[in-house]
Amino acid sequence: MNRAIFYLSLTLTFSACLWGADKPNIVFFFADDQTTDTLGCYGNDIIQTPNIDSLAEQGTLFRNAFVSQSICWVSRTTILTGLTGRSYGEPGNPDLARASAVETLVSDILREEGYRTGYFGKWHAKMPKGYKPEDHFDEMEIIFRNPFYKKMPDGSLRHETEVIVDRGIDFIKRQPKDQPFALNLWFSAAHAEDSDRRPGIGQFPWPRAMDGTYDDVEFKAPRLSDPAIFEAQPDFLKTTINRERYFWRWNTPEKYELNMRAYYRMISGIDGAIGRFMEALEEAGLADNTIIVYSADNGYHMGNRGFAGKWLHYEESLRVPLIIFDPRVSQKEKGQVTDSLALNLDFPSTFLDWAGAEIPDRYQGRSLEPIVSKGTPKDWRKETFHEHFAVRHRSPAFEGIRNEQFKYARYFDHGNYEFLHDLKSDPDELVNLASHPEYADILKTMRQRTDRRVEELGGPLVAPASKFTHSTPPYPYASAAVTNKPGGDGYQNLLEGSIGRNWTGNLEYWSLDNGILKGTTNGSLKANSFLSWKGSTVRNFDLKVKVRVSKGGNSGIQYRGQSRPYLGLDVVSGYQCDVVANISKYNGMLYEEKGRRILSHTGEKVIVDEDGRPWVTEMMPVMEFPPREWHEYRVRVIGNHHQHWINGHKTADLLDFDVAGRSLDGVLAVQVHVGPAMTIEYKDFKIKHLPDNLPLKSAKNHPIPATAHGVRPQGKLPPDWKAPIYGEL
Repeated sequence: MNRAIFYLSLTLTFSACLWGADKPNIVFFFADDQTTDTLGCYGNDIIQTPNIDSLAEQGTLFRNAFVSQSICWVSRTTILTGLTGRSYGEPGNPDLARASAVETLVSDILREEGYRTGYFGKWHAKMPKGYKPEDHFDEMEIIFRNPFYKKMPDGSLRHETEVIVDRGIDFIKRQPKDQPFALNLWFSAAHAEDSDRRPGIGQFPWPRAMDGTYDDVEFKAPRLSDPAIFEAQPDFLKTTINRERYFWRWNTPEKYELNMRAYYRMISGIDGAIGRFMEALEEAGLADNTIIVYSADNGYHMGNRGFAGKWLHYEESLRVPLIIFDPRVSQKEKGQVTDSLALNLDFPSTFLDWAGAEIPDRYQGRSLEPIVSKGTPKDWRKETFHEHFAVRHRSPAFEGIRNEQFKYARYFDHGNYEFLHDLKSDPDELVNLASHPEYADILKTMRQRTDRRVEELGGPLVAPASKFTHSTPPYPYASAAVTNKPGGDGYQNLLEGSIGRNWTGNLEYWSLDNGILKGTTNGSLKANSFLSWKGSTVRNFDLKVKVRVSKGGNSGIQYRGQSRPYLGLDVVSGYQCDVVANISKYNGMLYEEKGRRILSHTGEKVIVDEDGRPWVTEMMPVMEFPPREWHEYRVRVIGNHHQHWINGHKTADLLDFDVAGRSLDGVLAVQVHVGPAMTIEYKDFKIKHLPDNLPLKSAKNHPIPATAHGVRPQGKLPPDWKAPIYGEL
């Protein structure tokens, strides 16, 4: 026998023994900020998730899967280490992982077992200084949001979800024969883009393949949206980050609908990407020996209880989807639904069990493999421990125990405030039984069991170094001012920091330097280009800004607008205070972009009737404001009353009684216009957010005079066109 062939044969034989021909491949799809309510297989009859649903139909769906701590980086580090946050963290800084706890990750043990390991997507684990995560995987690429849309070599934009799955497909296409692999595809979706609070495409950017999905769906208010549910919360929960972010996302019906639609598109985008991966897995001939796991790093409050985000002890924060599809199990176990209590803490033990590896004694979870292949073992856990202490100065810290019937939680930085819920009689956790005498024995037992588990996991946490900071009043006077704190004069400067930090748009046309925001075009624009403020939406406000525009320039200040991603990621519709050099009848007028168009020429006092028709009720003087000079524009909007000024001279005054056509809240933006080359500059850009609950003026109290005439519409009109007279209709 040829010596080279002999050694090759020996090597292949040794490799097959080392790796094991029967070792399954493992693919772990991991979503962000997703509760079970947003998958078809968990009972949602609106969302479209056929690929994930198919995995559930052929695999095992866990109805009671939870995270030990409901926040991104702790959940992810728990999966990498097999330890709870309390156990892997530094004693004086529990958010940060100890070097000894993360020296060997589950991926390292899988590599020792002959697995080729891949990691593509969100990392976000808080590791010791100098830690190199790439040393723990054969292939790794951290792909994070901010922005979700990644620029490709050809200049096109591709969503983070799609890029992650692209990398995963490439990984399996290059998979060596006879070697198992373990692949992690960890998404940032459906996490909000926290720094971009524009509803829809700003907060929840979706893969563009999902454009138009759910456009015909009417999203009803959250089931637990009764204000009384929020009012029943203790004061320290009413003012926390959960309440602050509620005003970013869910506090108005319009904002709720836009963000729900966008969030669902993100989830459906994940599902579509998973479908594409499954096809590639089949084409590669790997599907029959590949286990698929789908879960999420934490649950999510979507307006219920008056909250947003996660972090809390409630079910919607702790509960996550978990689906395991193992093609090797018998037909009897396919499509099963289990009520067994599962934790993210169980994942690393499960992966090692599948690989035939020894599970380290330090791991605090259990393998889920028996549940998937045989059914729940008789000695399976009857309770789970949960905690939260991340971002402790802003998010209340708690610890507690949950079993089949009762849930106990105590917020130990807030006077050990206790909750006790009967999950059988009160699954929505609306009644706190901690103060009810008839539950005193149960409360005592749950408290003692929590004490015991805390000691087992590392003991009580040391007192926080910094004082707890309240994030918001329970009912702020202006929701837009919750995070964007005004200065001493009540105004907020919109041009602080870098342009990308506070604004979004096509930066080919926009720059910010020395406090001056500049838009420039060479005349080649095919469509208006918008730059939108990311800080919040605007409702009632007083805005002041100094503007300088080149001769022939055309721009505008958009407000209460809406993003129109189908027309372009930076396109905004809505009300506009026009900035038009050289044409006095347009400069300072009120125009509605991609809507009702001209509502008021400069110098017209207008009432828009309930059918959307604008009527001029009074004329005001029109002044010239020369180009290439700084002029102060002011826009003041209270309810449905709009007023514009230039240098203190009123240019527009409008009452909008068109309920169907008007907007009471929306995006703030500026624009450069199609047409000749131009330069527009803005400085001293300030806004004061006025109270949200300012009353609307009524048509009954503001009748249109019979002599009022119609506003001249935009576009070419017949030579004999005459404005209609209101009293002659």
